[in-house]
Amino acid sequence: METMARGSHDHQNKAGAFFMATLVMWAVSVFFEILFNKRAELAWILSGFCFYQSANWVVRNWVSRDPLFVNTCVSLLHSSITSASVVLILVNQWRTNGSYEIFEHEQLFGGTWPWAYQALCFSCGYFAYDQWDMLRYRLYGGWIPSILLHHLILLVCFTLALYRNVTINYLILTLICELHSIFLHMRKVRRMAGFREAKSRIVKAEWVLNWVTFTLARFISHVLITVKLIKDASKFGKGVELPLALVGMAGMNFLNVFLGIDLFNAYRRENNPQKNSHKHGD
Repeated sequence: METMARGSHDHQNKAGAFFMATLVMWAVSVFFEILFNKRAELAWILSGFCFYQSANWVVRNWVSRDPLFVNTCVSLLHSSITSASVVLILVNQWRTNGSYEIFEHEQLFGGTWPWAYQALCFSCGYFAYDQWDMLRYRLYGGWIPSILLHHLILLVCFTLALYRNVTINYLILTLICELHSIFLHMRKVRRMAGFREAKSRIVKAEWVLNWVTFTLARFISHVLITVKLIKDASKFGKGVELPLALVGMAGMNFLNVFLGIDLFNAYRRENNPQKNSHKHGD
């Protein structure tokens, strides 16, 4: 048992070292673009990183010092800000140009809606912060931590799009899933705060919103974006954008299936606490 634990710890250290190295290389790349290629607009990435790191400091010093609780609270803040930003961007574009033009390939691929670039940069800064925070406090597990891999994929896709200034609006559409993340993080914070009464109206309402936003804002929206990419494949040309987008969306849809399974299991456990307690001998 001790040997297994030591082996698991060694794998965790190796995974942490790998993802820390990729995060450092990513940071060097961003600073190089800002300082040497004069890409001042990318400073919004640094703003996002500093903002969420500051929020981390506030929660840690004024609410709780539990690293997981702090991380989840900041994640809830990011989901709230990002989903509100995406909705405002889409509503503004809808009112200005109508629903049809929003989903044209030229708009999604080469266009940039007002404040979409800044919103994407700010969110990119959050993913860098979150990666750093999880590595710093070891808020991950497994030989290949899925959460760290997820963040790395997002950082690569987001920064490449920001560097080349393409598919910005496509990526903004994918961030509508943060509406669902709000309720994921709310549930986690609620349970860590000790409020676990499954029969209460608040918890029931939370689960309804959890399922509705998972279905509409995460699962269906990502499937529709994937269908749109496939439908417009011939319009992309010979660059890396289409393969990268398809691989990224395939990965997100794959993760959504497992997230849905985890969500269903969590719902069942929370609504059958006695059965779950008996099963685990609690």
